[in-house]
Amino acid sequence: MGISIRGEPTEGAAHSAVADRVEATVALVERRGYALPALRLGEVCLGGQTAEAEVLEAVASSSSLRVTHGLVVGPGLAAAAPAIAARARTHEEQAGAYLGATLRFVQALVEVSPHILGVAIAGSLASGGFVESDDVDLNLLVEDGHRHLAYVALNLLGVAHALRHRRKPTDSHTRRPLAPRLMTANLILERSQYLPLVRQDPAMAYELLCSQPVFGRLHWRELVAANPKLVEHLPQLREWAVHADGSDHRSKLPGWLFPSWADGPARALGGAAWHWMQWTRRRDPAALARVAFVRDTMRPYTLFDDR
Repeated sequence: MGISIRGEPTEGAAHSAVADRVEATVALVERRGYALPALRLGEVCLGGQTAEAEVLEAVASSSSLRVTHGLVVGPGLAAAAPAIAARARTHEEQAGAYLGATLRFVQALVEVSPHILGVAIAGSLASGGFVESDDVDLNLLVEDGHRHLAYVALNLLGVAHALRHRRKPTDSHTRRPLAPRLMTANLILERSQYLPLVRQDPAMAYELLCSQPVFGRLHWRELVAANPKLVEHLPQLREWAVHADGSDHRSKLPGWLFPSWADGPARALGGAAWHWMQWTRRRDPAALARVAFVRDTMRPYTLFDDR
């Protein structure tokens, strides 16, 4: 029946619980469009870290999971496994140079944005599937009333940064007229939005765990402490930002240069630029679908949401 005389789970029940957690984690990862090897899957497994051997045992007993090309996949991404594995190999070759460039960009962004409290690298550069045609996703924590100011600052600085990378390979999502799309805002949260978060579901917990804080470690730890349900989903978050950078940069500009009333004009400017970019993609269904997916996964925290 799965319960011992003393009321403790039997070995069979424990195995079933692990299998359920592994399957739920695979489904969560697949919704983001990629897959992981068993070792990495165990490290980010819902419910807590799980040994590679236990992950493989769960896969062996599952009717829907299998290991192919070194990745644990379900039926939804089985056909894409070769391409995902190839991206992972490419990541090892190309991510290093872009990680260095990203850290320099974050330093420059923080130096001109006193309202930015924390920055984490997200997306493929953090998750291990980066290829040179990708952009770099950043998650930001900001002071209240400065969300759109941070968005505009990131994009203006991003254009200047991208001009130095005009020869960078692009795809339909990163191609731009003057310079490639390189640094982008994935998620921007004001302090009042994350203390606490409206969303404390497994997908939000995973978004945090699979990002890499590179600025404002104390603020990222504050976010985790204020949202205990995230830790229930992924206990790994307790140690997530502990070993982040210990020498945070400081802004070279005073905060009074960016009053909260300026966030309104920044919203209008940023919104106009964003809608224009979507208009340029109107004949590219793949790019539009990708944008729609990312925005759906980030609601209710998306910028310029028409819904």
